[in-house]
Amino acid sequence: MTGVSIADPQLGPPAKDRVMQVLEDGQLADGPVVRSFEDAFAGHVGADHGVATANGTAALHAALHALGVGEGDAVVTTPFSFVASANAVRFCGATPVFADVAPETYTLDPSRVEAILAERDDVAAVLAVHLYGLPADVEALRALADRHDVALVEDAAQAHGAAYRGDRVGTFGDAAAFSFYPTKNMTTGEGGMVVTDDGTVAERAARFVDHGRELVGDGDAYRHTEVGHNFRLSSVAAAIGHAQLEALPANNRRRREHAARLTDALSPLPGVTTPTEPAGCRHVYNQYTVRVEDRDGLRAFLAERDVDTGVYYPRAIHEQPAYADADPRAPVAERAASEVLSLPVHPNLTDAQVAHVVEGVREYYGED
Repeated sequence: MTGVSIADPQLGPPAKDRVMQVLEDGQLADGPVVRSFEDAFAGHVGADHGVATANGTAALHAALHALGVGEGDAVVTTPFSFVASANAVRFCGATPVFADVAPETYTLDPSRVEAILAERDDVAAVLAVHLYGLPADVEALRALADRHDVALVEDAAQAHGAAYRGDRVGTFGDAAAFSFYPTKNMTTGEGGMVVTDDGTVAERAARFVDHGRELVGDGDAYRHTEVGHNFRLSSVAAAIGHAQLEALPANNRRRREHAARLTDALSPLPGVTTPTEPAGCRHVYNQYTVRVEDRDGLRAFLAERDVDTGVYYPRAIHEQPAYADADPRAPVAERAASEVLSLPVHPNLTDAQVAHVVEGVREYYGED
């Protein structure tokens, strides 16, 4: 058996056909194909507006900017995420304030968020991350944001198609950001998307990612009403996105099937804590992440059997040198960072490969 990879992004004939059409049409940069992809993705999520961006970090930055987050503001967010979640806050001139996570879900603990909101008067937003494909407790976080009159932003970079009580993530916040990096549940190569129901937020985000450009009247292409960036998505990337979006439901079903097999086989092991799926949540398993005390030992054992694994993430954000000045009040996140290990779950795995992963973990724990 060939090795089992932790990710295996593949573009099929539909994506290649769409890319070839863009190449033949000749409009490679921002244009109608991007607008069409924005509409299609927003419709899939259930939001009124979509604004495509060059990557997921740009989407987070644009969403926060569009909501007016800036100098002097604080944003409550999780310390257990990719560093881009906090970086986007700093790009706006604001300060990330870390609230600890719940030990079962690794997503923001609403009680810790509430404590910070009660003690600070400079918070402009709560930035919740739907980690590994599992929705955060958006119902509780939405209620807290409303009670304290702050914005709620969803970092849904890993959660395309995930749902909470029947509604897809991206529809609970004032704005949400998705990533289309190759390891996500769908990809455009590189890319991102802001989604929102607020037309004004969408307009501000669209200006921000296009040099602050605002088309008015006769379509003056050189009217810039604010300082912005070139964070646009290309037509080639949007063409790939269209095809990937069409394949997303089937790919997510396959991820969930693999995750169910892994959980059935691994949850009885005394040394392994398998992922949870709280009532009302639909997990889409961007990563299948277990907790083990001897992570390095298990990882080395699986590597000898050609099973790739990943650690997302080996340290909390406030433990990064770039955030040495942050206030660390997150022991749950710190412990999780020392124990999490992600196993292959991507949709291109064969049944035999899933069985090989299971056999390797069970063998490590002395189970035949």
